[in-house]
Amino acid sequence: MAKDDSKKFENSLLKKLDAKLGGQLSEASSEEDFTGKPGQSLVLRLPGLGSKRIGLIGLGQSATNTYNFRNFGEAIAAAAKTAQASDVGIVLASTGSISNESKLNTASAIVSGTVLGTYEDNRYKSDSKRPVLKSVDILGLGTGPELVKKLKYAEDVSSAVIFGKELVNSPANVLTPAVLAEEASKIASTYSDVLSATILSAEQCIELKMGSYLGVAAASANPPHFIHLCYKPSSGPVKAKLALVGKGLTFDSGGYNIKTGPGCSIEFMKFDMGGSAAVLGAAKAIGQVKPRGVEVHFIVAACENMISGTGMRPGDIVTASNGKTIEVNNTDAEGRLTLADALVYACNQGVEKIIDLATLTGACRVALGPSIAGVFTPSDELANEVFTAAEASGEKLWRMPLEESYWESMKSGVADMVNTGARQGGAITAALFLKQCPVGYATMCRAHLLGIFSIIFYSNNILSM
Repeated sequence: MAKDDSKKFENSLLKKLDAKLGGQLSEASSEEDFTGKPGQSLVLRLPGLGSKRIGLIGLGQSATNTYNFRNFGEAIAAAAKTAQASDVGIVLASTGSISNESKLNTASAIVSGTVLGTYEDNRYKSDSKRPVLKSVDILGLGTGPELVKKLKYAEDVSSAVIFGKELVNSPANVLTPAVLAEEASKIASTYSDVLSATILSAEQCIELKMGSYLGVAAASANPPHFIHLCYKPSSGPVKAKLALVGKGLTFDSGGYNIKTGPGCSIEFMKFDMGGSAAVLGAAKAIGQVKPRGVEVHFIVAACENMISGTGMRPGDIVTASNGKTIEVNNTDAEGRLTLADALVYACNQGVEKIIDLATLTGACRVALGPSIAGVFTPSDELANEVFTAAEASGEKLWRMPLEESYWESMKSGVADMVNTGARQGGAITAALFLKQCPVGYATMCRAHLLGIFSIIFYSNNILSM
């Protein structure tokens, strides 16, 4: 956005464009104090020049990664919505220093941001308006089969992200555990060449001694459904086996420790299955992309945490499927109880690495805010893999400490452990709790466990791993 003494752009592309427009662009940018900050936009009408409008969209001074360019695409989508534009052309003011590979990644990130930014969930509105943006042309970032492949990948991932968002946005009276299981089965049916589905009933979970999970589900009129999708490549050897485990509380009332008072957010507790939405979104994306050499298990212990005469009470002791006993000192710390049995089940699939995604603790949001997910793992190798994937897909993660001394607050006088510890360090004690879950099967399961605790409604980082 730098200008010379005559207040004309120094950038060659902007200079030529501004000359075609009789200086309107430089004049308007000065008057509107447009400096190119990320997300900043300036749109002008251009009667009689073919295009109806021209816009400047800010990228910032050091836009180099997927996160920056995806946000740029979202800003373009927002500007297009405001202008009610049906067709948009995008060109970067400067592409000279971008390598060919980076151009492909940049185009892919812009497309992802634009698609996600255009999407609106109007399913529950009687008078819904569809997005008017129909086509996007990206100029100057390459052509050919490699770009087509990149854009197809971006399309597949974006459709999976949107699927996950729709799951999260669905109200609890619509998206029950049974319906979530149905959605999982539909994914497996759609990509049946590589995906299979196993849905366990409450009776089957009883046979597997999933007392921790079933204790949470006991109060609800909607029975639990344990979801297991398995991806196997259609050809070639399997070199790695992974599991993605997602928290699947389709509604969380808090149980007898009911959520009350300002900030309890009980009206938003349909979001408590955000982890499962991410996992099922990943299943959809992987079913479309069909990566070779990897077997992936997608596991969700779906249920509701409600209140009734059959419900779990504070002080009850439940037994997880690995034999560990848990004193329930707070029924609102229910997610970790469902994940306990889900993680044991994942271990029994013979996987090498497990990634657990969950809206597990408000403490994590207090520590890191609404845009950064906290990561817990004792494995440096797995942490590095996940952070590499997060950087490639534009996600913000931060590794948190597993402070073993905090486990003292999780010890019970009558059972192996309690389900909540001291208020301070609540995200850490939650991670330490989940770390105990596979211990009973240590000889069978040597999987590295990683937990991503986030209050973000849907995070698409796992889709690019």
